[in-house]
Amino acid sequence: MTDDLDWNAIIAPGDDPDRRRTPSDRPLSRREARALEAERARRSSAEDTDPREATVRGDEGDTVDGPRSDDRPVSPADAPVASRPEELHPEVQALLTGEVPSAASVAASGGGASDGGDHAGGGGRGGAGGDGRGGRGRASRPPREPRPGRRRGPLIAGIVIVAIVLAGGVSAYAFAAPKVQQLVSAFSGSKEPDDYTGSGKDKVTITIKQGDIGENVAATLQRSGVVKDSKVFYKLLLASPDVQFQPGSYAMKKQMSSKSALAALQDDSNRVQASIVIPEGTALADIEAGMVSKAGLTKTEVAAAAKDVSAYGLPSGVTTLEGWLFPATYPINPGWSAQQYFQAMVDTMQEHLAAAGVRKADQERTIVFASLVQKEAGLAADYPKVARVFQNRLDIDMPLQSDATVAYGTGNTHRVTTTDDERGDASNPYNTYEHSGLPPAPISNPGDVAIKAVTNMAQGKWLYFVTVDLETGETVFSDTYDQHLVAVDQFQAWLRAHPDYQ
Repeated sequence: MTDDLDWNAIIAPGDDPDRRRTPSDRPLSRREARALEAERARRSSAEDTDPREATVRGDEGDTVDGPRSDDRPVSPADAPVASRPEELHPEVQALLTGEVPSAASVAASGGGASDGGDHAGGGGRGGAGGDGRGGRGRASRPPREPRPGRRRGPLIAGIVIVAIVLAGGVSAYAFAAPKVQQLVSAFSGSKEPDDYTGSGKDKVTITIKQGDIGENVAATLQRSGVVKDSKVFYKLLLASPDVQFQPGSYAMKKQMSSKSALAALQDDSNRVQASIVIPEGTALADIEAGMVSKAGLTKTEVAAAAKDVSAYGLPSGVTTLEGWLFPATYPINPGWSAQQYFQAMVDTMQEHLAAAGVRKADQERTIVFASLVQKEAGLAADYPKVARVFQNRLDIDMPLQSDATVAYGTGNTHRVTTTDDERGDASNPYNTYEHSGLPPAPISNPGDVAIKAVTNMAQGKWLYFVTVDLETGETVFSDTYDQHLVAVDQFQAWLRAHPDYQ
C-alpha cells in the first residue's frame, strides 16, 4: 500500500524544493490530478481578487502557480498540505493509527470504490476495469484469478486441538476429544459418522421372526449393537430390491457396517439353529433375558407376557411364572411371541409334574419345595436328603433357615450366602430365618431331580446340613446342633484355604 503514496508530498513542507521534485517521466496519479485541479481552482479564485498574481499556461492550457521550468511536470508536492489529521488520506491515517479504513471513507477520499469483492468495473480488487489497485496511479495489471473463500472451520478447530495438547498433554486431549470433535463439526459443518466401518467384532446372535419386514430387521440389528443406525441399514436395503430375509437366527458381529451386515444376513453359512437353554435352578429374570437375546424379542414384550400369569392355565392363586418354567432347551421359532414361548415352558413343567406322580392340587407346593431343594443341594445324590431335612423341620415347626430363600428375597438370584443383617430382616417375606414354613413362592425353576427328591425323599432324622467343600459338593448331614457345629468348623476351614470363594 505505501509504495503508491508520496510521503514527501503529504507530510513535507510544500516549499522544500528537494522534496517537490519528481521524475519527469512519471505520469500523474489520480490523486495528484485531483490535487492539481483543486489548486487550479484556488489560484483562479485568487486571480479574481488579486490581479497582482501572475499565471503561466502550460502546453495544454493547464494553469499552474508561479514560474516554473517547462521541463518539470506537476509534482505531488503541488497538492495542498494537510494541516489536520482528519485531512489526511484514510489509508495514511490507517498506517499511522493502525485502524482499518472503511470502504465509505476510502471512496469519499477518492481512493476507489473497492470493497474487496469481484466487481466488474471501477477500481475494485480483482475487477475487470480500472488499474486493479483502486486507481492509485500504478500501471495496469492483468486481473487475478478469484481466490476461493477459505474454510476457517478446520483452521480454528486445529488451533483448538493444538492448544489442548500443549496445555494438558495427551491425557487432556483424550478427555477433551469429544468436545473437540463437536467444535470441528460445528465449524466445518461435518457430523459424526452414522455407520460403523469394517466387518465388526464380538459375536452376537440375532433372530429374524416370521413376518418381519425390512424396518423390523433394521431395528433388531441396531438393538443388538450390530449396526449403528437402523435408518442407514434400511436405506441400503431399499436400494437392494432383490434382498429377501429368511426367518431364523443368524451369527453376526457387533459394530458391523451396514453393507457388511446385509451381506452376512444373505450368507446361509451364518444361519444357526439357536435355542433358549434353561439350566436347572435358573430364575425367571434370567430366562427373560435369554428370550430377549436369543429369540429376538423385546424386553417390553417379554416382561408383559411374564406378568400376564392368568394366561397360562396355572392353578388359582399363582402370582408368578417363577418355578413353572421347566428347565430344558427350547428351539427358536421365529414366528413365536413371548407368550408362546412361556406357554411351551409351562406346559412342559406340567407334563413332568404329571410324570412324577404329582396331583394338580399338589403342583404348587411341590414346585415351591423343589425350587428350594434345587438351590440348596449340591450333588444329585444329596437332593433326597436335603428334601428330608426341610420336611423334618416343617414337621416340628422349626424355621427352615435357608440362605437361598433370604437371598432371593433381597433380589439376588445368583448366590445362597447372606449377611447377619439380611437374615435378621423380618420385612423380607422370603426370610425363612424369621418366618416359618415354606417361602410364599418358588425361588427358582426346578428340574426333574429336585421334583423327584420332593416326591421321593430319603429316610433320616437330619435337621442340619452344610456343604463342607464347594468344589466337590461334599455335604455333611447332622441330627443335632452340636454335630452341625463341627461340620460348620470344617466348612470354615475350607473357606480359609480357598479365599477365592469368599
